[in-house]
Amino acid sequence: MLALTSPPSRTFLRGVRSAEEVRFGETPKPARETRALPSLALGAFTVVELLIVMTIILILAGLILATSGYVQEKGKRSRTEAEIAALSAALESYKADNGIYPTEANETEMIDPSVFPADPKGSKYLYGQLSGDPDFDGIATEKTYMSFKPQNLSWADMSLEVGPGNLITAIRDPFGNPCGYSTAKAVGRTIGYNPTFDLWSTSGDKKDGETDDQYRMRWIKNW
Repeated sequence: MLALTSPPSRTFLRGVRSAEEVRFGETPKPARETRALPSLALGAFTVVELLIVMTIILILAGLILATSGYVQEKGKRSRTEAEIAALSAALESYKADNGIYPTEANETEMIDPSVFPADPKGSKYLYGQLSGDPDFDGIATEKTYMSFKPQNLSWADMSLEVGPGNLITAIRDPFGNPCGYSTAKAVGRTIGYNPTFDLWSTSGDKKDGETDDQYRMRWIKNW
């Protein structure tokens, strides 16, 4: 009798090639097991590569800072131009009511517009006339031709609020410097530019290597 044998296990069958694949007289071989290839480890950066990356980062950072500085400068100039135009319009309204632009012998008529930094006395007097605050304490007691925000003004102690004990000293431009106001030309002096009034901002500080004439060319002015 033929002995009954148990069928080959599934594992064994999976490990043997089919009869068609086995050549005559060849002993069946187990199929190759599929193994996951180990992932290739990334090589470490070399010193040269790190230096190149750092150089690129520094260049990009410099470009960003330069662009940011240019944008800020452009924004300040735009705000200064708008403020100079607003002051000029308020001066015209003042003249329409009073028949003359604000002027005072010791405050505005002796100021030379070509000198920098701008003398704060001129814009202090101008503030008092346009804001209706002749006492410079932030309280308007006369007709107001223009309202000023705190960031548009300088006062004796910038760490304190303006008030009777902390008087306003000048109109301040967006660059943080006093605006200039002069009526020297209007009263016949040889200094000054406009026969009405001179109004200007020095647009920040003088740059290294910049001549006086180059610096004045950057000013924002009404002449």
